[in-house]
Amino acid sequence: MDNYQIARRAQIGVLIPSTNTGVEYDLQKFGLDGVTWHPSRFWIELKNWADEKAATGDTENAVFERFLELMRTEMPPAIDNVMSSKISHLMLGMSAETFWGGIEGNIEFEKAVRDQLPEGFGLTTGATASHEALQNFGAKTISVITPYPPVGDDNVRQYFTEIGYNVKHVKGLNRPSATAIAETSIKEVMDAVKEVDGDDVDAILQCGTNLSTVDLFPTLEHWLEKPLIPINIATVWHALRACGINDKIQGKGRLLEEF
Repeated sequence: MDNYQIARRAQIGVLIPSTNTGVEYDLQKFGLDGVTWHPSRFWIELKNWADEKAATGDTENAVFERFLELMRTEMPPAIDNVMSSKISHLMLGMSAETFWGGIEGNIEFEKAVRDQLPEGFGLTTGATASHEALQNFGAKTISVITPYPPVGDDNVRQYFTEIGYNVKHVKGLNRPSATAIAETSIKEVMDAVKEVDGDDVDAILQCGTNLSTVDLFPTLEHWLEKPLIPINIATVWHALRACGINDKIQGKGRLLEEF
């Protein structure tokens, strides 16, 4: 990247849903010299899950699964879009899809994305990044906070159980819409942390990229004396390290401070 004036270390593309504001909020906190972030949005048609449930009579689980199906159809053009800017790495700014269907579902999803990329091109997903982050801390028993309905929580539990973790609690906040995730109150997050914590929990992970916890978790780590990992911090960390950027960043959590 030596020939680049403003991105001599990395140009990282970030794929995000059109309704997501949490990822960009978190990325704006990382003004790293020589690193640029390039979001590419894909259209979200089904925005309000509560309204869809009322209109169709479907369960919240069925509505959420339809939401994910629609997302997958919109992603390919957004990938082509951001790849045209000659990025050096691609980071996915959504996480539910990466956990869906456990290990097999994750492999299938990542393959579909990689099929659009040049061979060997760097890719960061929420599932892989969070797994590698937890491995660095040696965590065995974990708890997870999500903004998802129960079907989303079930898939999160399945994924982490299948890759070898003891999943103590999965707390789903069951937000009514894609945009409502970013409107989750600090109190709701704090209450969820209290609910899933315990002496036998090695680490707490927060999934759902539109639910920003970067302002809370670094402080709570010192209070609870254990790693608390926001999914957006895990993906930022993974993408930076994959690009050979090993800066130790203070104030954004132990993951970026220590590994």
